[in-house]
Amino acid sequence: MTWFKRIGSFLAVNVLVMVTISLILNVLGVKPYLTPYGLDYQSLMIFCLVWGMGGAFISLAPSRVMEKWMMGVKVISPDTRDPDQRELLQMVHVLARAAHLSAMPQVGIYESHEVNAFATGPTKSRSLVAVSSGLLQCMKQAEVNGVLAHEVAHIANGDMVTMTLIQGVVNAFVMFLARVIAFAFTMAGREHMIQALESLKKTFENVDSTAQPAIAALKISSRPGGIMRLFSTHPPLDVRFERLKRAI
Repeated sequence: MTWFKRIGSFLAVNVLVMVTISLILNVLGVKPYLTPYGLDYQSLMIFCLVWGMGGAFISLAPSRVMEKWMMGVKVISPDTRDPDQRELLQMVHVLARAAHLSAMPQVGIYESHEVNAFATGPTKSRSLVAVSSGLLQCMKQAEVNGVLAHEVAHIANGDMVTMTLIQGVVNAFVMFLARVIAFAFTMAGREHMIQALESLKKTFENVDSTAQPAIAALKISSRPGGIMRLFSTHPPLDVRFERLKRAI
């Protein structure tokens, strides 16, 4: 069930990212970066920055809600009467005050045998500290307090936003570089393909017309006729010439 939740959350966040960033690009009036004359590097840079940074921050915004749902985190109520939960809540609040946080983080527990804890949230005032049931069972109070201090420090230092910024920059750089490299190789590849097809056309009469149709349909220079043309995987050579030249 947890995996289904994670997959569902992943799809939901990605749909949100795609819709939001598409609207932002339209509002900014970013022109297509692929033009008949080649790449428009300025448009490509803006495109990659918007997608890289936007995707990272849009994913961060619902992080607290999404982690609760995916990990099954049960937030401890401030009015809880459970002594263990009250003790955990009190430890986080003491650490949060010592770190001068303006708002107390939400504190939660999720069922897991692993000894782990995490902090998340879009801002210092909208954060969550969650610990696994395995951690509470295996660690002593002083050890739990040390783990909680580490997580609260992440919130106080704004590490979630810092990591999101780094992720956004890396995303933008990878997208930009990948498109530049792909474009460079695709222009070179099309020119070589045209040369190869021209050579094939010169020797077109040498194509074996007695070959099995199922095999001939897969050959790069096959020439199926009649109804077998419908099952051909390769268009006629002249058609491929025109498509490649238009692309260049």
